[in-house]
Amino acid sequence: MKILENRTFSQLEVGDEAQLTRLCTVDDLYAFASASGDHNPLHLAAYDGDGDGRPEAVAPALWPAGLVAAVLGNILPGAGTQTRRADLSFHVPVLAGDELTAFVTVAEKLEDGDLICTTEVHRVGDNILVLSGSVQVTPPAQHMQFDSVEVPGLVVQRHRHFDALLEKARPLDPMPTAVVAPEDANSLGGALLGHANNIITPILVGNRGKIEAAAAELGADLTGIEIVEAASHGVAAHKAVDLVVEGKAETLMKGYLHTDELLHAVLRREKGLRTGRRLSHVFVMDVPGMSRPIMVTDAAVNIAPDLETKADIVQNAIHLAHSIGIETPKVGVLSAVETINPHMPSSVDAALLSKMAERGQITGGLVDGPLAMDNAVDLNAARTKGITSEVGGAADILVAPNIEAGNMVAKQLTFISHAEAAGIVLGAAAPIILTSRSDDDASRLVSCAVAALHANATKGKIHG
Repeated sequence: MKILENRTFSQLEVGDEAQLTRLCTVDDLYAFASASGDHNPLHLAAYDGDGDGRPEAVAPALWPAGLVAAVLGNILPGAGTQTRRADLSFHVPVLAGDELTAFVTVAEKLEDGDLICTTEVHRVGDNILVLSGSVQVTPPAQHMQFDSVEVPGLVVQRHRHFDALLEKARPLDPMPTAVVAPEDANSLGGALLGHANNIITPILVGNRGKIEAAAAELGADLTGIEIVEAASHGVAAHKAVDLVVEGKAETLMKGYLHTDELLHAVLRREKGLRTGRRLSHVFVMDVPGMSRPIMVTDAAVNIAPDLETKADIVQNAIHLAHSIGIETPKVGVLSAVETINPHMPSSVDAALLSKMAERGQITGGLVDGPLAMDNAVDLNAARTKGITSEVGGAADILVAPNIEAGNMVAKQLTFISHAEAAGIVLGAAAPIILTSRSDDDASRLVSCAVAALHANATKGKIHG
């Protein structure tokens, strides 16, 4: 916040006043809970804190009181002010989404050099009184002026984009899902989590004894869940694909088997799930602090894709972006530079993919490249490099030059930037939920939700 200058006792007069307006957001309430240690669920948007059947996100009383402190410390009297006593009354609750204005007026100058200030906080729009009272403060002893005050940035580690995807998927009918070899607690747990949230209806395909042992380890009840016996992982993969071909399942979910075994069955020539397009993997990532979900492709299937394969990778990702609600996805094709270098094949491929999109060979999104990582996701970086592009600084989809780069980008976002990642494979006649043993519950659940949204959006279509 920019602070112009403070005012000492002698510079202040009775009747001087100042005000400040601020929007109360859900993230503000999480930050307040983290800083204060007040974890009352009434104040947090994810919980029903009073048992009335809906989450509240009611601001703690000290949040609007903090706006009064902001006026006192930043404006009137300003920097150096110390609060001695406060007598405040709270009239109506403040909810996330409310915009408030705090008013402070100098009411009295005391002989000892302190000030008595009256204060009110009103809700913007209807002018409802939220808070009123008085505060005794000691104004600064020295007159000072500041151009600005640097405060470290704060990112609330909350995954609101994943919350939105789950809300979008929940009204859909549960998606019949063939779960291949869910023979350990992790893979079975992910399927059961999707089932418990009414997003998928799992059909468990594998060794019944091992599946039941995994359920016992989880303390889970498999009553009412279909189990299809399969003697081996290879057999389980083929039986699961049969279920999709026969219309009994709409998607596949990888369990405790190698990805290659599953994809071998998917790509079989007789009654497989081929579509004429290359399979590719897409991570849908919720990065705290980002205004949008970020998609990363391909980080798991194609090791060193050629130009034709990259075109399919881009098209698959665009289709998925449409399915999760991004109408015109912006695709940034990554390289180490933002200019074409004939000695750097990834930069040449990126430029060709961009031109292919211009000529209608890739459809449904805006494609630009080459872009380095910084100017793909950060508008200031793009402007600094002089990049004029609808994609630069605003990419929804990041296309990596190869599997190593894609995997590194996704893992760095996950383990350094605290992102959650949902992963599915596209390009087949049905989406494939591809989770990792290191994935947590949120990643597994949202992977199911993303697959359900895509299956629902592409029913009757071939592009997987």
